[in-house]
Parts: sequence; structure tokens; C-alpha cells
Amino acid sequence: MSTAFKPADILIPQNLNMESWAVVACDQYTSEPAYWEDVSKIAGGKKSALNLILPEVYLENDDVDSRIDKIHENMAEYVSSDTFKEYKNSMVYVERIQSDGKLRAGIVGMIDLEQYDYDKGSKSAVRATEATVVERIPPRIKVRRGAPIELPHIMILIDDTERTVVEPLSDKKSEFEKVYDFDLMKNGGHISGYVINKSSQDTVLSALEKLGGIDEFNAKYGLDEKSPLVYAMGDGNHSLATAKEFYEEQKRANPDKDMSNAPCRYALVEIVNLHSPALEFEAIHRIVMGVNTEKLLTEMVLELDLAEDKSEQKITVVQDGRHKDMYIHNQTSKLTVGSLQNFLDKYIAENGGRVDYIHGAEVIDELSKKDNSIGFLLPDMAKSELFPTVIADGALPRKTFSMGHAEDKRFYIEARRIDG
Repeated sequence: MSTAFKPADILIPQNLNMESWAVVACDQYTSEPAYWEDVSKIAGGKKSALNLILPEVYLENDDVDSRIDKIHENMAEYVSSDTFKEYKNSMVYVERIQSDGKLRAGIVGMIDLEQYDYDKGSKSAVRATEATVVERIPPRIKVRRGAPIELPHIMILIDDTERTVVEPLSDKKSEFEKVYDFDLMKNGGHISGYVINKSSQDTVLSALEKLGGIDEFNAKYGLDEKSPLVYAMGDGNHSLATAKEFYEEQKRANPDKDMSNAPCRYALVEIVNLHSPALEFEAIHRIVMGVNTEKLLTEMVLELDLAEDKSEQKITVVQDGRHKDMYIHNQTSKLTVGSLQNFLDKYIAENGGRVDYIHGAEVIDELSKKDNSIGFLLPDMAKSELFPTVIADGALPRKTFSMGHAEDKRFYIEARRIDG
């Protein structure tokens, strides 16, 4: 089978209070230390994934290095005890009931980092969907360096319009071993996991191989590419980039070693169909502060040929809480957000000011009432635009879309050994 996604030796916690074990992705609630303090109380000194991760709310703390040392100690202790049961050469079918009651299904396995390149314009099978901020990688590598195991919060999307990979497993799950089934803490919903049997694994891999066939890929998108995009990052882009950089670091440190089957060549991930009804893309709006708003708007009208005459790229300009719909005619990206971001980056580099990224339109209304501030409301991005835009433009502009609410992000449950 020729696919970047493969079965893995997956560690599943056993004989534990799973609600205390599973915690949300480390890059959530980064401005809310009270959330993580509450998580610590729920874990209550019990064995928990909280003891194996570094919530990014603590990244700037003075004790970050000692926290990382303690994480490595906890990992070693958990691995040497009976905390995990290892399922060799396995995949886990996951059903997550989100906080909104919708079911999101996925498959946990490992992705080949040799087939992943996060650089903009990459032609690899696994690609980033937004710009990777390389400055965010080094502190994460500190956690991975010396760690015996990894725990993923990485979600990768496949564009499976015919629903051939994940969805058929729902009817087969009664044939699989159920390895967990519990409520997630703090409004995280409910989650169930099933180890996929060998025949269904083969079916999954065959469907993924077909999805990555170059002829089918080119016919689907009307292209003439040499290499297909099969796996597009959904969540955890910087965590996967960290795994990639650690693997490259190991290759450089061991130039004569055969790394073809090294555990660090792979990263544990969950793949989810882009077309899952539980996945909703929401726009992330912009507020620009500390600028001469009239000057900015005048230059924007000129550079983007911004006018009230309609085009396919619409933005809503917000000044003092008042809305005005405008349309971009000089489009510098396939996406409205790309054309806007290209202009803002250039303008701020030359004139100063700063951009903040906001989820709610009502927040933009309030912030636009402040002196020297102007807001821009953007349309929601259609899910169908994701793969074609990444193929055409490379990684999307940063903060293009939000995929789900914080409590619905991936929780840490499974693990995998990366030492040796």
C-alpha cells in the first residue's frame, strides 16, 4: 500500500479514570490559566495526560524547563508501569460527540514525515494549510527531545467526497474491540474508540491509496499536477512541524544510520473527512489598530480596486460600529482573506500599526469604535475551497478560518513510543 498514513503501535491507557486522563490540546485556552488550573483539579493527582504535555499558557513561565523535565519523568514512569496497553500495527476508529451534539468520526494512525513539507508551495502528499511560524517550533522540540512517547492533538483532513475512508467504519464497529468510551471533561462531549480489525484496515488503506491516485486527483480538481495533495492540516500544524523538525534533527545527528523505520520518522495523528457535517469553518475577522484609518482605506481602495460594484470577493468595512460592504476587484489571492491580508501586511510594514484576529462580528463592532481602529468582516470560507486553494496558492494566509470551538478540539488519549 502506498500512502503516507499507516497503522501504528498505539498505546491506549488502561484501568484508569479516563475522564481525568483525557485533556484538550495544549494550544487551547492560552489566555485562560484558570481553565488549566481547573483541569489540574479534575486530574487531582491521578494519572493524566495533563502530566505528559506542556499547556502553552505556561510557555513563558520561568519554570518551563523544569516542567519539561517533569514531563519526561512522568512519561518514563507511565511507560514502565502498567499505564498503557500497546496495540501493535493498529488503527483506532474514533467517534467524538461534540459539545453541539454532532458526531465527528476519525481514524488514529501515523503519518510519514518524509511525505510532509510545511513550506509554502510544497508539493508533498501532506501539506500545511496555513503559514507555519518557525519561531513556535523550538519550545515544542524541547518537549519532544528526550521524550519516550508522543501524544497527538493533530487532526489531518482528507477531501473524500464519496466518503470511502472513514464513514464505512461506522457499520463495522461492532466487529472491533472497543478500547474506550467516556465523557470528556469541561464540556468536551463524549468519545469512543475502537481498534480496527485487519480486513477493515486494508479497506481503509486501499481507499486512501485510491484517493491519492494522480489521475483521480487531477480529474477531481481539473489540474495537471505531478504529485497529489492527499492530507491537509486541520489542527496541530505546529505540532506536526515540530515532529518533522525533530526527525530532521535526528537524521543530521546520525548520518550513517538507517532511519527508514525509525519511530521518530512518524507522528501519531487523526484523519477526518473534510466533508464531515460536524466540521464547520468559521471566518476569522480583522481589526487594525494604531493606524490613520482614512489613509489606510484610501490606499486600500487604490491597491485592491475596492469599490461598491460587486465582485466575488466581498469584505465589510467597519468604522465606529458602522458597516459598509465593499468588493475587491484587484484580487491577489483566490480567497478574499488572502487579498486583504496581503494588503494589510504590506501597509503595516510600511506605516506601522497592528492587526488582531477576532472570531465574533460583535467584537469587531466594539473595537472599531476605538480611536485609530478599523475592522474588516470576512465571509466564511467554504470547505470545498480548502484543497483547491492550498494546491493553487500554497499555505493559506494565517488565521484564514477557525475549525470548531475550543472545547471540541482534539483531546489527548492515545500515545506512541518515539524512542529507540
